[in-house]
Amino acid sequence: MVIAIDGPAGAGKSTIARLLAERLHLTYINSGNIYRAFTLGCLKKGIDLKNPDAVITFAEQADIAYREGEIFLDRENVEALLHSDEIDKNSPLLSAIVPIRHIVNALIRKISRDIDVVVEGRDMTSVVFPDAEHRFYLNASVETRAKRRFEQSVSELSLAEIAVAIQKRDEFDRNKTEGSLKIVDGVTILDTAGLTIEQTYDKLLTYIIKAVK
Repeated sequence: MVIAIDGPAGAGKSTIARLLAERLHLTYINSGNIYRAFTLGCLKKGIDLKNPDAVITFAEQADIAYREGEIFLDRENVEALLHSDEIDKNSPLLSAIVPIRHIVNALIRKISRDIDVVVEGRDMTSVVFPDAEHRFYLNASVETRAKRRFEQSVSELSLAEIAVAIQKRDEFDRNKTEGSLKIVDGVTILDTAGLTIEQTYDKLLTYIIKAVK
């Protein structure tokens, strides 16, 4: 079984996807963290992220593994290093490189081949798993998403700066050559503004149970 969740940054995808995976005993896959891990690797090695050929060469050779919902780069658990402002700023550049998207998507499909998963990102419902049993799109206003990010205390930016960064990220994601952020037919849309984590979880679980019946 595949539960695929898409949506813009800060809509609650990661939190809800991880919770669904834990409670339903499924494997959680955060596609964005794979791009972030590649970005981290490039930055560590001094690779210019504006040089697609260099980035692709690195990605083709990188030792990336996904274990129990966490990312390993060169056998090191890098999960705690993936949400800095520097990674936030640079990972969209890498994710816009089409061959990199193919590498990441192939890795996600490989991981999911023989297991039940909850996978989240920007194009999980449209490109990677268009035939998934359960497909959701989580959304929320820029203001709501910026406030959530600010309250997480993982950024050194002000609330206003975070809102601007999110708006730029949204525009970037919606205009990618491939794998752009969009709502496709057959996807269940849920606005998470004003909902607690538990309320969002309950709504998604209700949809999943109804679909199974």
